[in-house]
Amino acid sequence: MRLRQEALQVLLICDPHTKAAATQALSAAYLQAHRDGGLDEADRNEALKLSAEQAATMPGRPARPALVSATQVPSRSPFTPEGRAALLHAICHIEFNAINLALDAVWRFACMPAAFYGDWLQVAAEEAEHFSLLRAHLQSMGANYGDFDAHDGLWTMCERTKDDILARMALVPRTLEARGLDATPLIQDKLTRAGDHEAVAILDIILRDEVGHVAIGNRWFHHLCQERGLDALSLYPKLVKQYDAPRMRPPFNEAARKAAGFTEDEMAFLLGVD
Repeated sequence: MRLRQEALQVLLICDPHTKAAATQALSAAYLQAHRDGGLDEADRNEALKLSAEQAATMPGRPARPALVSATQVPSRSPFTPEGRAALLHAICHIEFNAINLALDAVWRFACMPAAFYGDWLQVAAEEAEHFSLLRAHLQSMGANYGDFDAHDGLWTMCERTKDDILARMALVPRTLEARGLDATPLIQDKLTRAGDHEAVAILDIILRDEVGHVAIGNRWFHHLCQERGLDALSLYPKLVKQYDAPRMRPPFNEAARKAAGFTEDEMAFLLGVD
């Protein structure tokens, strides 16, 4: 089983439902293969390259939603049916992008320990579940993924960090995705007041899993820092500046962030940001 090549092929799938199903199938197949011996050295160390055709269609995604700047994304107030659908669509879009981000980590970065690839394939499969749950809920409301415009912030950072795995681990899972740990309880409170208890339950699942996903990003960020002899705490703000990543703003979900592996010093740094 050539896991990293398979992950690239799944990443290039455009249809969201097909991509989610293929991601979960690949994860299940990898788990079986792992029981039978796992990812071999040749697979881990192979330097994969995109063809011109693949590069032009990276990542695979549907024609809709239309991608616009963040300032043009529609209102997300949950207190009207359309506003609630727009809010849930925005989260659904994040989860679709998160599938792509995790698959990209699997295929793109060679010469990592086998556990790295297993971790990110697990993330991809859980993101696929989140996307499917949210899409089904949108459909129950008479909407669907693609009905609202969306922005491309997550994938933009993925592109910026494609040549440096350390920057990727610092700025995607433990920066952009970690924002979900802070935002989700606030969104759940609004959805509870709007009476959408099913959406709140879905977000419970997502928050639980995202703690684990951010922990994986933290683990590999610190692993790479140690491997390269770098100080993680002082390096992080330099990477934020170098790659023009968003600065984190409070309020922070301190309990979730600590559960995801943020150290006391890292939390102190976040809390000290103006």
